[in-house]
Amino acid sequence: MANLKDLKNRIASVKSTRKITKAMQMVAAAKLRRAQDAAEQARPYAERFNAVMASLAASVGDSSTAPKLLAGTGKDDVHLLVVMTSERGLCGGFNSSIVKLARTHIQRLRGEGKTVKILTVGKKGREQLKRDHSDKFVGHVDFTEVKRIGYADAQGVAQDVLDRFDAEEFDVATIFFAKFNSVISQDPTAQQIIPAKFEAAEDADDSAALYDYEPDEETILADLLPRSIAIQIFTALLENGASEQGARMSAMDNATRNAGEMIDKLTIEYNRSRQAVITNELIEIISGAEAL
Repeated sequence: MANLKDLKNRIASVKSTRKITKAMQMVAAAKLRRAQDAAEQARPYAERFNAVMASLAASVGDSSTAPKLLAGTGKDDVHLLVVMTSERGLCGGFNSSIVKLARTHIQRLRGEGKTVKILTVGKKGREQLKRDHSDKFVGHVDFTEVKRIGYADAQGVAQDVLDRFDAEEFDVATIFFAKFNSVISQDPTAQQIIPAKFEAAEDADDSAALYDYEPDEETILADLLPRSIAIQIFTALLENGASEQGARMSAMDNATRNAGEMIDKLTIEYNRSRQAVITNELIEIISGAEAL
């Protein structure tokens, strides 16, 4: 039977842990509201921008004058994977789900004989990928000191990717992040950004094809494509931010409830042990009295 002092210390320890997880849950809930608002407010602009780019890309088609960011290099031998995760843990399976999707993608590409390069954004993803794929790392972006992700941060990541593309370090670039649905649902997502792929919205106006652009479509695309990559990365970072806080809130809620259940079990065990000690003492007193 466990020692009463040990049980009492364990109960006190679990109660302290429950206070911490409860506080973290409340902090995550407050941050989630802001992160969710930012992600949801960015979606309409990103969707409309995507629709305009889809229309422009469709009008250019496979023209030989199409910008390189749209047409690509003409091959897909080298792939750059931009794996975006959080800087901190204690958020359930949020980081692991993104890394798992990236690993599946890596295995598929290696099976096809492709060369893979990895650019990590967020140290948690880098830590998980380092053991098996450290030889594929080409760069890392650290946002530990950034309190709130802004468009300038996304531009920095986008410029890094664009510089590597201009230096012909890769042919295809794909970003990995988690799309926020709700507190308990975040979807790991892989999205190709180079060569650019645009899907027209289902409710897009067909009359958009009748627009005349000045200057020509190729010139507009050459100017907008780098901005499009930055917007896609910024949107992904915002989705990641909301997903991280949602996952952390859910994980800390589960931890708080588990701590409560453990406290209840330990308290029952403590009371039973204490009752057994008292019973033994009473038996000894009664036995001694009868012997006299």
